[in-house]
Amino acid sequence: MNAINTRLAELGITLPTPATPVANYVSFVQSGSMLVISGQLPLGSDGTLAEQHKGKVGGNVTPEVAAEAARLAAINILAQAQAAVGDLSRIVRIVRLGGFINTAPGFTAVAPVMNGASDLVVAVLGDAGRHARSTVGVAELPLGAAVEVEAMIEIA
Repeated sequence: MNAINTRLAELGITLPTPATPVANYVSFVQSGSMLVISGQLPLGSDGTLAEQHKGKVGGNVTPEVAAEAARLAAINILAQAQAAVGDLSRIVRIVRLGGFINTAPGFTAVAPVMNGASDLVVAVLGDAGRHARSTVGVAELPLGAAVEVEAMIEIA
């Protein structure tokens, strides 16, 4: 077992089966050493979006629950990365995470919500998980999700 799989086990994380695209796009694209993961929703291990992860952050979804949703979306990013390259030990670095937060009008505390995803990749990958990041509040997300996260990953 490699160090990343050991760390996932220590954190009690089992990577789910990666979600399949629901429109005209692919889940990931590899170009040279760069792997781009399409936006991931906080789908559970059963492939569904839990009711608590639907809605507007700062409205019917608390920032704490939204941060949990961002963490789950980051787990789904790792699942897509594993599907793409076969072994997470090929990750050299998470280059960038992009977070989209489905916000209620006037809610501006999007950065702490996105920390759910950022903290997860650093916990799993250590320094290789430290990344650049953009986080924006949006009016709506697919399936009414509270959060969506995308990634750019350098691989060996």
